[in-house]
Amino acid sequence: MNAGRTARDRARAELTREIKDEARRQLAVDGAQKLSLRSVARALGMVSSALYRYFPSRDDLLTALIIDAYNAMGDAADEAAVGESPRERWLSACHAIRAWARANPHEYALIYGSPIPGYRAPQDTVAAAARVPLLLLKTLTEAEPRPAFEAPPLTDGLADQLERLDVEPKPAPETLNRALMVWSQLFGMLSFELFGQFVGSVDPADEFFAHAVGQMADFVGLAGEVGDR
Repeated sequence: MNAGRTARDRARAELTREIKDEARRQLAVDGAQKLSLRSVARALGMVSSALYRYFPSRDDLLTALIIDAYNAMGDAADEAAVGESPRERWLSACHAIRAWARANPHEYALIYGSPIPGYRAPQDTVAAAARVPLLLLKTLTEAEPRPAFEAPPLTDGLADQLERLDVEPKPAPETLNRALMVWSQLFGMLSFELFGQFVGSVDPADEFFAHAVGQMADFVGLAGEVGDR
């Protein structure tokens, strides 16, 4: 009896993987807006009603793909974040994030591209989405940040927002503010690169990216030479 359940579990896991793989293929061809359970079922030779037992709606399938994408990026960053110093770990993680995004542009677009009309991400996505920023924040707090220059004082409103952020580890508000700035800059650069905004300027963007993440490390206070990768 247990062996039968295990076999069914394996079969279910394998079909779930096939469904998500086909959905990712369709994302690459048609984009998230056109993804439908019916089209995925058709491609797999299934009736739609059978697929609903795995994913009750298109939004459930999208949520699964979004969580997978965030976790895949998080895994790449975690595996790369090695080195003797926090700065080395920071830079390695940033380069690994870029490598993952370049290798998986359609999954990157799913999580950092234009919002999907009619889709609202549930709370289930939050933990996976937080992995990369929390890794960068943890790496920063393992050091004794020495920013390259003094920034203007925080406004009362911004200081209050930062104080209310529920993150662990939680550095001083000024450090947390700098971390948020470079996190948004990191993904802004990736989006510019993947969506073609660097064409005609710093394309290919390898040297620009390496230089920029080195300066980001300086900005958050991870001492070292600018662009030292």
